[in-house]
Amino acid sequence: MMRLDNFDLNLLVAFEVLLEERSVTRAAKRLNVTQSAMSAALKRLRESFQDELLILHGKKMIPTQHALTLAPEVSTTLMRLKTLIATGTGFDPATSKRRFQINASDYITTVLLVPLIEHLQIEAPEIRLNLSLPSAQSARRLEAGEIDLLMTPNEFLETDHPRELLFEERHVVVGARDNPFLQGPLSIEQFNECGHVVVRISNQDTYIEAILRKLAPDRRIDVAAQSFIQVPWLLRGTNRLAVMHERLARVTQPVFDLAIVDLPYDLSPMREMMQHHVSRTRDAGLTWLRQKILQFAKDS
Repeated sequence: MMRLDNFDLNLLVAFEVLLEERSVTRAAKRLNVTQSAMSAALKRLRESFQDELLILHGKKMIPTQHALTLAPEVSTTLMRLKTLIATGTGFDPATSKRRFQINASDYITTVLLVPLIEHLQIEAPEIRLNLSLPSAQSARRLEAGEIDLLMTPNEFLETDHPRELLFEERHVVVGARDNPFLQGPLSIEQFNECGHVVVRISNQDTYIEAILRKLAPDRRIDVAAQSFIQVPWLLRGTNRLAVMHERLARVTQPVFDLAIVDLPYDLSPMREMMQHHVSRTRDAGLTWLRQKILQFAKDS
């Protein structure tokens, strides 16, 4: 029988990483420990849980059924421990050295987080924001507690966690200032005839791209970019068009000498949201950061 008073809770962190990496070498590198230390941790885990947990098969480590059963319970336990520690200590932004993990597109970073970070240099000089781009793993990372905040359109949120509206966003058509198709209102026919620059993140359609794929399936797509901020660079000196968030278009317009016109389709605004794990609702530091972000979103 396992005695909790003899169990090192850090082993749970090792367990979670080992199950994700399925490699002692990669897990050791990720946790910044030696391979021998990680092997020792795996040995202690096997003794504690009385199960092999990971079995070497060829060059791969295969988790046992017991390990797969334990995995979600361990993740939930670690999440609760992190929350307990965060809520059990006072939070002073002026002196805190906390690191917040935020998952947000380069669009949100440009129009919202950049001005926020400039402000935090004065109010919270030691706080750091670690930014990561959205991916197919964003939902899993939120659930596992790897990220503190997820910023994404409403349609991409998880159903089991709190959400807050940052702002509503229109989409507009942009192109080079001398693009002949943007000298007046743009018709649907002209929109479809032009070459387009689109954004696909991790080979997945963005919010607007999923809509336009249905509304304008015959568009000629010339370039597919991996981020929103790449788009203006791909419009200069061409007659290509792109559909952009209006806030981002306004920010980049003077830098890239862009023309901005309305979409020839009547679309509802996109609802850009912020989501955190339900277990972190009482986290004082995260509550402070959420309030700051909402304040800046209101003024954006």
